[in-house]
Amino acid sequence: MGLDDLKICEKRQALLDSSRHLLVLGGPGCGKTTIALVKAATILSSETIRSSQKVLFLSFARATIARVLEDVKRRVPEPQHRQLEISTYHGFEWAIIQSFGYLITGHKRLRLLSPPEESSRMAGVPTANRRGKLQELLKTEQLLGFDLFPDLAAEILERSPRLRRIISDCYPTIFVDEFQDTNRDEWRLIKSLAEQSTVIALADPDQRIYEFRGADAARIGEFTEAVNPEVFDFANENNRSSGTDIPAFGNDLLTRTNKGKTYKDVKIIKYRYYGTEPFLPIKFAILDSIKRLIETGNPNWSLGVLVSSNDFMLKVSNHLESSSSRAKEIFHEVLIDPDGPSLAAMLIGGLLESASTTGEIEKQLLHDLIQHLRGCGGGDISQADLKLVAALEESSKTGQIRGRTRLQLIADTQAIAAGRLQLTMTGDPMKDWIQIRDLISAARHEALRAVADHGRYVRLLRRGTQLREGLTEQWKVHHSYKGAREIVSAALTQEHFTASTRTWKGVNLMTMHKSKGKEFDEVIIFEGYRNGRLLRDYASANDEAQARNTLRVAVTRARLRTMILTPSGNSCPML
Repeated sequence: MGLDDLKICEKRQALLDSSRHLLVLGGPGCGKTTIALVKAATILSSETIRSSQKVLFLSFARATIARVLEDVKRRVPEPQHRQLEISTYHGFEWAIIQSFGYLITGHKRLRLLSPPEESSRMAGVPTANRRGKLQELLKTEQLLGFDLFPDLAAEILERSPRLRRIISDCYPTIFVDEFQDTNRDEWRLIKSLAEQSTVIALADPDQRIYEFRGADAARIGEFTEAVNPEVFDFANENNRSSGTDIPAFGNDLLTRTNKGKTYKDVKIIKYRYYGTEPFLPIKFAILDSIKRLIETGNPNWSLGVLVSSNDFMLKVSNHLESSSSRAKEIFHEVLIDPDGPSLAAMLIGGLLESASTTGEIEKQLLHDLIQHLRGCGGGDISQADLKLVAALEESSKTGQIRGRTRLQLIADTQAIAAGRLQLTMTGDPMKDWIQIRDLISAARHEALRAVADHGRYVRLLRRGTQLREGLTEQWKVHHSYKGAREIVSAALTQEHFTASTRTWKGVNLMTMHKSKGKEFDEVIIFEGYRNGRLLRDYASANDEAQARNTLRVAVTRARLRTMILTPSGNSCPML
């Protein structure tokens, strides 16, 4: 919707006229963000805001930030753009920490611990102990993990009334998107600012899918009690998929009234499972959807293929990339959790650097492989990989290792080191990156093949990106990729703060969690027979509630149509 087709009803006009703290409630596609931006434009055009002040809009997802930035062009007059600051929570918190963090930490210079590095450091550390481990790294090594941002920023504001006044004077109005997903420390930060800034919280209680990171069902009640906001509820409205029964299915899913009902725009397909070709049903469904979308005449059509886990997603991706007599290859983009690809990028960056001996290359390769093993699962590591890490760390000290597969791994690293020494770099970062990746792909050990697989999903080498330009500049100056690992690390950190400008055209494969904040013309949700289940076996009541919330988010990403594929012999009990 543009400004001209946004219906300003009596309720929305009351929201625009209010000068109090606000709580804006509503489900997917109800227009919370739209009315928020119109509210921001109203504030910026009034006489209540000075030219030195700004309106702040905070959100978790970089994809949401990018979408909001696009909407701003349509909903906020251009002269007011400079007074509207749109940021992720982490970006805003980092700005506070950069300027005033030394008051709390005692360190004037801090080094950011990127999420992949953090995952590597946290490998094997029980979840309950991870915060303490991060605090120890901050104290002893001046390494600051992103998970400590909210706590540190909140403590800075809580301990300095003067600083709270300064920030609130700069941002007299603050919009807080996805408020239901804030954790305890993010709420502390917002609560501190709400003392003098007007806070407008946008929330959907039924989209709370991040309880694992501290989202709490009580958060909206805490906000109401603390600031006594005026409440506007748009729960029964939908603009994204208006005219469809997609929102009705999503709401019925939460109330467990969906089973037995028939929906026009949400199709439950119970497919026959073929053990020899388990992914054919999703391939056929995608091809049918592509044909239907092409027939609409929209050249920018989009299809979201959503699954429950990263491991299952990679299996689906591998199948889509293959062709057979029954179904051709399907080109698609994959949105994968960054830990594995980021650590693979660090390893490839290390191999891009020049070295004089195979021993030097092998030593760096083993170090980076250990980091990949430790961190590629986001901090979760199997006992088998922990034992392999321990064996490799011991081998780096003694030069000895036991076990046939471990000896194969050492032989593979030696072969890669020898191959790297023979490679001739071209000076084209993309070509040279692929040369290195192909060298790793030839390895026989699964740990190195996993690095090669993750390396396929590194999206930082497009033209104009910081990584490509940094590597190109190094080549021009040194005729080598000297310092490539540092360039990769800097690019990964920058990527964390930068709003995603990715356009969701064509076929896009991702987890249901990653789909939050995104929109597609059609959505296909695929559940496997044994892996990739929408609801795990023996799930608790809380597990099922979370699964229903997550599935509702996934279903309502579609504007026109959603299909859910579940195996007929082991169907999801929620459907």
